[in-house]
Amino acid sequence: MRIGIIAGEYPPMQGGVGAYTQVLAEFLRQHHEVVILTSADAIPSEGNHVDAHIKRWNMRSLFTIRRWAKANQVDVLNIQFQTAAFNMSPAIHFLPHIVRHTPMVTTFHDLRYPYLFPKAGRLRAHIVKHLARSSNGVIVTNHEDRERVERMNVRHICFAPIGSNMLATAPSADERIAWREKIGAANDDFVLAHFGFINRSKGLEDLLRATATLREQNLPVKLLMIGGRTGASDATNVAYNQEIDALIEQLRLEDCIHWTGFVDDSAVAAYLTASDVVVLPYRDGASFRRGSLMAAIHYGCAIVTTTPSVDIPEFLDGENMQLVPSTNPEALTNALYKLYQHPEQRNQLRAGAALLAKHFEWHNIATQYVDFFRQLGVAG
Repeated sequence: MRIGIIAGEYPPMQGGVGAYTQVLAEFLRQHHEVVILTSADAIPSEGNHVDAHIKRWNMRSLFTIRRWAKANQVDVLNIQFQTAAFNMSPAIHFLPHIVRHTPMVTTFHDLRYPYLFPKAGRLRAHIVKHLARSSNGVIVTNHEDRERVERMNVRHICFAPIGSNMLATAPSADERIAWREKIGAANDDFVLAHFGFINRSKGLEDLLRATATLREQNLPVKLLMIGGRTGASDATNVAYNQEIDALIEQLRLEDCIHWTGFVDDSAVAAYLTASDVVVLPYRDGASFRRGSLMAAIHYGCAIVTTTPSVDIPEFLDGENMQLVPSTNPEALTNALYKLYQHPEQRNQLRAGAALLAKHFEWHNIATQYVDFFRQLGVAG
């Protein structure tokens, strides 16, 4: 099968959808041919497999995609859809009408309407529904989006969770100590880690307030902020970062926070496993769509995150993660304090997360894609 993927972002552009696309393509290529068309801002290393040609995702770009698909003789086109990755342009929603003779499958990564087209009003729901219903099939990556797409009366839906974009090997126990020393953490320090870009949905204010309270209670807390602060897709993150810096100064936390900046996958793996607890207090609850959560699960970390907004049977409170109410710094503080007091509970959460990680293995995800393409009648 010859698979064409349309991605608004791609490494080295910083963003979860681009990283997801790169790993997915790697696993699909084990048995199939894969070509990718992406933004001109990307400088891919895969040579002829990736074409970084699109300067603007406008209506003209749709005809570029059609010519590209024909030239590459693809059997199926897959849009890796997240609006921010296409520069908030509505044009991509009409691609199925331009590329009529090639089966098209859209993978939705994030259908939270307040985030999509914030000034579009009722148009936002209509235009997303239009893309979903005009595609030959839709792949959703999380429970929330599955519920939304099912309400759109889409005929063919596949639920394929995201895997971790971080595939580097975790460090050994001795290396873990060395990585803690890099951030100035002693063996008896309580290292809390946060991973991922900073934006309003991440609940970082709650983490900062919890950290400040734990310090007031004389816990030897260090806060490890892993990764770049802003991604390539969302300019609003910059202003929010300034608010976070002001809160850090107000809470007098400058001396206990270590910022890694953007680091490679092996460093992310090392920092995650060097921490005592990974804290991800999402405002809208834990979800399969959160790549930072998938990474923490992948490396078998002790995780504290927020209660999902929908039922997710795979997330077991107290077994593979500790769940707390969102926007509740007091509850977060209490959960972290208990885990500081009881290292055996942290070990239990690590074991549970390692078991849960098997649910998100990439070869299974790639198989789900191919099986769905074939279900839709794609040959090859």
